[in-house]
Parts: sequence; structure tokens; C-alpha cells
Amino acid sequence: MSNAKREFLGMTLGQLKEAVAEVGMPAFTAKQIADWVYKKRVVSIDAMTNISQKNREKLKEQFVVGIEPPVEAARSVDGTIKYLYRVNDNRYVEAVYIPDGDRATLCVSSQVGCKMNCLFCMTGKQRYTANLTANEIVNQIFGLPEFEKLTNIVFMGMGEPCDNLDNLLQAIEILTAEYATAWSPHRLTVSSVGIRKGLERLLDCGDYHIAISLHHPVPEQRSELMPAERGYSITEIIELLKRYDFSHQRRLTFEYIVFKGVNDTMFYARKLLQLLEGLDCRINLIRYHSIPGVPLEGVNEEGMTRLRDYLTANGIFTTIRASRGEDIFAACGMLSTVKQNQENH
Repeated sequence: MSNAKREFLGMTLGQLKEAVAEVGMPAFTAKQIADWVYKKRVVSIDAMTNISQKNREKLKEQFVVGIEPPVEAARSVDGTIKYLYRVNDNRYVEAVYIPDGDRATLCVSSQVGCKMNCLFCMTGKQRYTANLTANEIVNQIFGLPEFEKLTNIVFMGMGEPCDNLDNLLQAIEILTAEYATAWSPHRLTVSSVGIRKGLERLLDCGDYHIAISLHHPVPEQRSELMPAERGYSITEIIELLKRYDFSHQRRLTFEYIVFKGVNDTMFYARKLLQLLEGLDCRINLIRYHSIPGVPLEGVNEEGMTRLRDYLTANGIFTTIRASRGEDIFAACGMLSTVKQNQENH
């Protein structure tokens, strides 16, 4: 709506300067607002007490802070919490809080639905609805009740981050900029199926960790699981990644959901080694969380361990991701799908 107030949360310092200039305030007001929003995390303009009452009233005519809490939470027995946030026109996205000892990770969404339509992903079944704005991405972090405990952010939730790169990079600027939260880029991981142009720009823009959704080492068979393979071949993505240095603090990980009878044998383990030869990387094996209507099965613990040990013994450090939140709609997109279906009926 044209008369809707704009949110400060999600604006860069440059955008805040433009916003205050529009209402006739000096540029230093932008730095004050950034400090209140990003460092002090106030939820109202009235709380910005070093801005005059007159100017606060003027700001309130056109702006709001824009921090909104989640509308729903599903809590697991293992401490994982899946939060539901309301975004554009009563759609929903998920953010998952994962505490683990002295680490606390938040898995953040970048889109409502997803265009990639991977066979094994519930978010893809929703189809794509919209890109999240920078405000809607950042709000999953700033609106989180456990914000102060966060140590890491992974952009691995609903949607393909490289398909909404402008808003994602704006959110990342805010998380890493001195005027805002000033996080190290090494606290951030961005996941992608491998959209070449977006991934290349992402790699050039910052030193955050990269996770590639691989899931099958043979392109023809990968395309059956991941239609994006037909447009962005994994072999091309590997060649692109070889141009970048992952030998120091920046980390490159390949995510690999293990499916029974599809990609779990030693034949595919050898294909994985061939595909990733020459890359300084690691592999993260993931247990499959089944979703309705998809004829894929997970692999037992013995099969996961055998695959991990073989890959590690042959030169690629491989881990098995701990299953978290299995009792709370663990698969990505499940909770938001249930909520959306409830509201549509």
C-alpha cells in the first residue's frame, strides 16, 4: 500500500541518510537511528531519546522501527525452536533456532516458497510466492527472542538465497557493518543450489562461508532430484569455485542429503571424490526427513557412518549433521505449509 510506513530495520546507513534527508533532518540523525535500531534494538521511535521530540514525531509520520516478533513457535525436546514469522500479505516463513553447547545458530529464510522445486524439499512444493525484503530477512534475526545468544547465522531456510541476492546482501551488510551489529563475516554461511551469476557475485562480495546443496555427484541423476541442475550444472559450479581461495578462514561445504538406493553407495562416494577433486572443502552428510508424497527414504546410521568414514579416509573431511527438531515439523517448509493451509481453509 502506498500509504504504508517504511521500516528502519533493514535499511543500510546510506538508506537511512536518504530517509532522514527526505524529512529535512541532518545526516547525523541516520547514525543515531542506526545505533538505536541495530545496537540497542529498540522497537519504537519514541525510545530514540537523543532525537528531539519534534523530530521523533516527524519520523513517526512516515516510519516505524519494523522489528516484529514471531507469530508462532514449535519447541523440540532437544532445544531446537522453529519460529514462524508473518511476511507480505499474510504469508509465512520459518527461522530455526538451534542451540548446541556454547554455539547457537539461526537458520534464516530468504524467500516465500522457492523456484528451485527440489524433489525432496517441502518449500519447493509451496512454489515461489515472493522474495523477502531486507527488513523481512533481518527481522528473523532481530525479532528472535534468543537474539543475544546467537553465534552464527546460516541462510539455509526457505528459498534460494542467490535468487534474492540484492536483499540478501543488504541484510548481510547490516549484520557485518560497524554501524550495525559488526559481526565477523565468518559467523555467516550462505547456502545455494549453485546459481552461477548469483554465486559468483556472492563470492566476490564478502568472506562468508559458502554451502553448496549438492545431493548427487552425477549431473543427469542430480537433475532428477534438483531441476536447477538443468540450468546451472554442478560441474560448472565446481569450476567456478576452484577460482576462489578456501584454504584460510572462509569455508566451503557441500551439503549431501543421503537417500537410500539413490546416492548412498560406494559407487557414488567415488563419484563424489572425483567431482570435488582439487577443491579445499568438506562434506556435510544430512539425514533425510521425509515429506508427504515423495518416494524417497533415508539411510540408517550404519550407512551414514560408512559413507562418512570412506570419504574422510580418502581426503575429504566429512561430518554427519546431527538431526535436530525431528518432533516439530523438522523438514524445511513443513510448519509454514501447515499454517498456510490452515488459513486457506
